[in-house]
Parts: sequence; C-alpha cells; structure tokens
Amino acid sequence: MQSLSTRERAVQQLNQIEFQGATIADVSELATSTDARDHRQILEYVAGVTRWRRWLDFILSQYYKGELEKMEHTLHQILRVGLYDLLFIHTPEHAALNEAVNLSKKMVRAGAGGLVNGILRSVLRNRAALPEPVEEDLAEQLAIRYSHPTWMVEGWLARYGEADTRALLTWNNERPTYTLRVNTLRTDAETVLARCAALGVMAEPSPLVPDGIRVDGLQTLIRDGVLDEGLCSVQDESAMLVVRLLDPQPGDTVIDLCAAPGGKTYYAAALMGDRGRVIAADAQPERLRRLRTGMRPLGLSIVEPREMDAAEPDRDLAGLGDRVLLDAPCTGLGVLAKRADLRWKRTPEELMRVTALQAELLDAAAGLVKPGGVLVYSTCTIEPEENERQIEGFLKRHPEYSLEPAGGFVPGAVVSPEGYLASLPQHHGIDGAFGGRMRRKA
Repeated sequence: MQSLSTRERAVQQLNQIEFQGATIADVSELATSTDARDHRQILEYVAGVTRWRRWLDFILSQYYKGELEKMEHTLHQILRVGLYDLLFIHTPEHAALNEAVNLSKKMVRAGAGGLVNGILRSVLRNRAALPEPVEEDLAEQLAIRYSHPTWMVEGWLARYGEADTRALLTWNNERPTYTLRVNTLRTDAETVLARCAALGVMAEPSPLVPDGIRVDGLQTLIRDGVLDEGLCSVQDESAMLVVRLLDPQPGDTVIDLCAAPGGKTYYAAALMGDRGRVIAADAQPERLRRLRTGMRPLGLSIVEPREMDAAEPDRDLAGLGDRVLLDAPCTGLGVLAKRADLRWKRTPEELMRVTALQAELLDAAAGLVKPGGVLVYSTCTIEPEENERQIEGFLKRHPEYSLEPAGGFVPGAVVSPEGYLASLPQHHGIDGAFGGRMRRKA
C-alpha cells in the first residue's frame, strides 16, 4: 500500500480541523507516527495554513473566478497548501506547482489539476505585487491581512489602538516560542542550560521566572530524552507566573481546580518542595489519566488526582484549602500563536457563554478556601470580560474576599495598574495570561 505524502496528510488533517472539530494538538499527536522530518513538515503545513487561512483565501479569491466558499473542501485545502508552499516556505516554484497539481488529480479528480495550475501560476505572475485588502473599515482590513476574525480585531483596536493591535496580530502569526520549566526537585537551571548547550540548543534564562529557560526548539530535547527524564517540562512563562502568584508554601493544602493536564499542579508541588498536599481536580477522566502519567518522571508524591466537577466540589473540600487555584476555562485568546485553530473556533457568543461558566466556577471555588486563605483566579485570555470584570463581579458577590496586589509575587513588568497579573504577548514576548489573587478574611 502506497504511503501518503506529507502534503496529502496535511490536507486530510486541515479538513479535520476545519470541519470535524479537530485541533492542531490532535494533529500533532497523530503525526508522531511518522518520522521526525515528515512530522515537522506536516505540522508546518497544518499550523501555517490554519494560521494564515483568511489571508490565503483573500489571495486565492483574486484569481479564482468562482465562489471560493463553494469550492470542494479538499481542493480548497490543496490550493491553500500550494499557496503556503510558494509564499511562506518558498518551495521552488516548479516543485510546489507539481506537487499541488498531482495532489489535486489524486485526491479530487483528474480535471482539477488544470484549475490548480492556473490559479497558482496567476499568483506567481503577480508575486512581486500581490493584492492587498482595501477596506474602509480598519478592523476588516487588518483582520484580512493578518488572518483573524474581524470581531477580535475590533475589540483589540478599541482597547489597544492600531499600533499595539498590529503588534499583537504579528505575534499571533509568528511561529511559537517555547520555555522549559526546570524541575528543581531533580536538578537546577545551570545543569539544564549546560545540557542544552551540549546538544546545540540555543537557550537562555527567563527574565521573568527564575526556573524558566527559553529555548529555540524542542525536537532535539525530546529526542535526547531530557523531558522524559523529568529534568524539565514545557511550560510557558505566563503559566509559571500564575503559580508564582499563588505562592504555595511547603506544608500547605493546595486545591487546583480544572487541573489537567497538570502543568500548574506540578509546579505548585515543586515550589512546595513536595511537602504538603496538592489536590488536582478535573472532571474528565482521560485528562486525569494524563496528569497521573505526567507526574511519574517528576518525582512528585504529594499530588492527589481527583475526578470532580469544579462547579460542584466534593463536600470534604469545603474550607480546606490554604490556597485554591481556579485556572478557568476560557476563550484562550492569549495563546493564539500556539493554538492557531482557536481563532476560528471562537465567537462572540462563545465569549458570553464562557463568562457565565467562569462566574459559576468562581462562586464554587470561594467555599473551598479556609479563613485567611488565598484564592487565585487565572485564565490564558486577554479579554476583560473574562478577567478583570470577573474579579470585580466576584468581589461584589463575596465581600469576605479582598484583592491582594500581584506585585509582591511576580515581576512588576507583568503587573497591571489595578494590581493584577496581566501578561500581553505584544509587550512581554510570552503568552497572554491573567491572574487575580484574593484573600479570604480570617
């Protein structure tokens, strides 16, 4: 049986993302069955085409005489991949055209090859001066050119202004950067930095988190087994900052709601020196299974996975937590560089739905904190409705809580004027995240 080419697999998986609810993370796991080079190429096409989908479609629409949205899905994906080959990867023209034409004949029909050849050759003839969107509405213009939904850009323009919005859109379209969290229970930052240097991996200490290391790639570290050994984990600095805001101490009882896949759970336990108790709650058994599996190489003994709906906490947890972390479900609009597919899955209606859930979970979490204890609410989004406004509403509903400034726990660069942890990709060069630290009256 003939094996599928990388482009063929990419087209199949792009259809799964757009029409079957799959994510780039799902595709990444499926692609691991291929060799490393093919794996990287499939992910390059899948992530890149997903990221630039709207801009690619704008270019295609200038050279296709029909209605692009009515084109057969597979043919549409083949054209996107071919265009991405030419404009972003800079594959030699002959090779890119040949691959796209042959793929369309194989996956669609023999006659599709001529259409693909004609459209891509038209693009090539105008490559030096491709059309630009000319829209009276600035949000629409930027949304097309930077390949985002218009409603997102409208909100960011109103909040940040044009220059800052362009910077944010540019960040979201860059290939993502990665940070390692050093597992201080097993090693130290100097040892991991030396290991990276020996492997030829560019690495530097994080300026924001003492046990964070910024690296220029992960594949070499994965192949060498550094992650499997439990010396470090992949975790963005924004996520580490949330745990720093929680400030768990040895001997504490920490309750981590919505804990899976477990990155913040593991870091809390490490900061506690693996002394105390960390209850890692999540409603999904499969996610908890992964959390348990991820614990093993890290040398943790105090983490207690528990299947539980955070909206209806188990009664034995009432008033138990010295520190409670609610890393709430959110739109994820702070992590669009790493999760390109999210931009196309989120809607204003989804934003309204998730804010109602966040408020419900916050109210449930309030009852788990012991008098004098700390509650941290966090998200990986940059939307005020999910962040500052949630805290403001919570404090009105729960006068027994008061806001504590984040400045004593995280660097001042990521502290907002109101005292929240607030990282912005275009300002701090890390994922967007939010955290509010609240103290329950003793």
